[in-house]
Amino acid sequence: MALHITGDTAADELLTENPLALLIGMLLDQQVAMETAFAGPLKIEQRTGATDATTIAAYDPEEFLAAFKQTPSVHRFPGSMATRVQTLCQTLVDDWGGDAANLWRQGDPDGAEVLRRLKKLPGFGEQKAKIFLALLGKQYGYAGAGWREASAPYGEDGSFRSVADIVSPESLTKVREHKRAMKAAAKA
Repeated sequence: MALHITGDTAADELLTENPLALLIGMLLDQQVAMETAFAGPLKIEQRTGATDATTIAAYDPEEFLAAFKQTPSVHRFPGSMATRVQTLCQTLVDDWGGDAANLWRQGDPDGAEVLRRLKKLPGFGEQKAKIFLALLGKQYGYAGAGWREASAPYGEDGSFRSVADIVSPESLTKVREHKRAMKAAAKA
């Protein structure tokens, strides 16, 4: 399994190897390009040396914010997103032993349970949780019963709706086209 979301080999390797990086990338995926959001965890690692929830949660908030603000910034809203990342990491420390993968591994949960767990995370509403569940099922090896149904419509096989469907530059183009069509339909 190897993710190909950002177009940057090092960023994609981190997402593939580090479940927390993937979760943070999903958290950052709002009001910025998908590639920018999912490249964020590598920038955080490069600037802070932190790759685990315990270290990020305990990081001095002002120093963490400064890392977010370095050019190029981690996110277009560095203040709120730096806080949100640290809050997410503290939640993982408090509730999941600091291991993001426990969200989908601990207790062998089915898709509905993983969705419930994701929706309890700060910054994860219904849609973001469903997209992340679809990403886990389609590309990250999660095979819990009912994950496609729980992540609907994002879990649909052969769709190009979200980051869960990006496996190549061509699929990225198709996802972008789908998002543009959805925005146009919403405006109409």
